[in-house]
Amino acid sequence: MSFEAFMHGPGSLGLVLATAICAGCVSALVLFVLLRTGLAWRLATDIPNDRSLHVRPTPRVGGWGVVPAAALAMSVLTPGLRMAALAVVFLAVVSQVDDRRGLSARARFLAHLVATVGFVALFPAPAPWWLLAILAFLMIWLVNLYNFMDGADGLAGGMALFGFGGYAIAALISVHPQPELAVASAAVAGAALGFLCFNFHPARVFLGDAGSISLGFLAGALGYWGWRADAWPIWFPALTFAPFITDASITLARRLLRGEKFWQAHREHYYQRMVRLGIGHAGTALVWYAVMAVGMMLAVAALGLPVSVQWCVVIAWLGVLCGLGALVDLRWRRFQSTLSGQS
Repeated sequence: MSFEAFMHGPGSLGLVLATAICAGCVSALVLFVLLRTGLAWRLATDIPNDRSLHVRPTPRVGGWGVVPAAALAMSVLTPGLRMAALAVVFLAVVSQVDDRRGLSARARFLAHLVATVGFVALFPAPAPWWLLAILAFLMIWLVNLYNFMDGADGLAGGMALFGFGGYAIAALISVHPQPELAVASAAVAGAALGFLCFNFHPARVFLGDAGSISLGFLAGALGYWGWRADAWPIWFPALTFAPFITDASITLARRLLRGEKFWQAHREHYYQRMVRLGIGHAGTALVWYAVMAVGMMLAVAALGLPVSVQWCVVIAWLGVLCGLGALVDLRWRRFQSTLSGQS
């Protein structure tokens, strides 16, 4: 059987699974070597401060495992998405410099702008320019929110595993299947699983900017590609990554309303509050995994429903997530009141 037949025939599922497994092994192997040789500590190390959830210095080299594994698979197996792989490498290099030496917010934003706007400009969808501009802006937001959410053991890697896994499934079962998109998504999901081997509690590595920025870009770029190719509706990527989007967006809105600098480190995300409430890193991650899994399955299942019902599912799930957030807020207020009463 030719490669083309394997890509577009019944064997495409086999290629998707094989790609995920290989990417996971490559990602895990790279991180194992970096940790075993001590290189991880020299590349980038996160030093805990009063706004961190962890208490020990931890290497921020997850991107060194995730990005090469995903980018290599995309470059070799998905010719149509090679520009996305190139953009990811570009962002990872810029972000690694930021991890090592620090870059200004302006320099970081310019790199994000070049990658996202460039990708949309090179592969425009048949849609009004203003809609493409909005989507490019939302992609930039995804790039940054993924970075905001890389703060608890196992969380960002889990979101990548479930989110890109959902992309891969949807790309295969869509009315307009996209085998290349399925393979690319599976590569990212597999690479994330390899990273999780070292990131689940107690975490031995974090993603760092090189990993989190790259995953945020891929969440937006592959989501856009699937919509452009008519593999899924415009709401699908947002619903798939809704747990991260909801947490980061609500937290940002609160900080902006208080006149605070949202880009500064803080401990106000819902996942941070859950850890501080005593649920712990592992417990918080497992709760989020359950929410992520339900959201991913809802998104995939909704693809076969009438359009009006699809949007009802989206609205209902966002309502559920906001309700869960309200429960965390309620418990947090009680926790703060108890601390105040003891002081």
